[in-house]
Amino acid sequence: MDGTVTVIDKGAVRIHSYMAPDDSLNVTTQLIESPTRVIAVDAQYSLAYADEVLAYVKGLSKPLDRLIVSHAHPDHFNGAARFGAPVHALAAVRGQIAAQGDGQDPTGAVIPSVDITPTAEIVPGAEVIDGIPFVFEAHHGGEAADQLVIKLPEQGVLVAQDLVYHAMHLFLGNNDITGWAKALDDLAAQPAYDTVLGGHGLPAGPEVFDEMRRYLADASELLGDDGEAYKQAIVARYPAWGGTVLIDIGNQYLFGAPPA
Repeated sequence: MDGTVTVIDKGAVRIHSYMAPDDSLNVTTQLIESPTRVIAVDAQYSLAYADEVLAYVKGLSKPLDRLIVSHAHPDHFNGAARFGAPVHALAAVRGQIAAQGDGQDPTGAVIPSVDITPTAEIVPGAEVIDGIPFVFEAHHGGEAADQLVIKLPEQGVLVAQDLVYHAMHLFLGNNDITGWAKALDDLAAQPAYDTVLGGHGLPAGPEVFDEMRRYLADASELLGDDGEAYKQAIVARYPAWGGTVLIDIGNQYLFGAPPA
């Protein structure tokens, strides 16, 4: 296996957190294994790594009930069709994905829009799935315009996806550091969750909120009008963090493509 799987036992629920390698942005798919089924959160950027996730799911010997897409960035939904399950998302996220049209795998293969557009709408609120209480929350602003957060209150698990990265450099292309910091404050104010699952990187504890807020404060200080200078400065401040390519992608949105 090329990806990294971390298994967290929470009694009636086991979490299998699959992080892709560096060449696929360290995107993390969460597999929530309940007594009789598996629920996947986010579908991978590379189709090859989506296939690896699916091979792992088959080894759990439980049906894949649904795929939930947290937000409308292609690294989290490109592999949706590979999962062979109903695709759920917030209405706003579904509309944003549909508006993007066809996708593209890192190999260059075209991914038809019909294959990646969610078909089932998530309405924020509480829902019991396979005897497990889930809470679905819509958050606005930050890393993306609209994002879904999933809480498992009885297990103390917070599935934050791209509102939280763990020891990975941040994609700032949405240009909303203030909104991101506010979302983190909102999540950190809920002390009942001892396991925090992010969209890039390995599982973390609640200390990740302070790490994220510190990084965002540093980014706000360092982010001027020169993308390469910003990259050098933020990497110097966080030399052990992975995902430097995410800085490059964010800089393309903030500053435009570098000259040829």
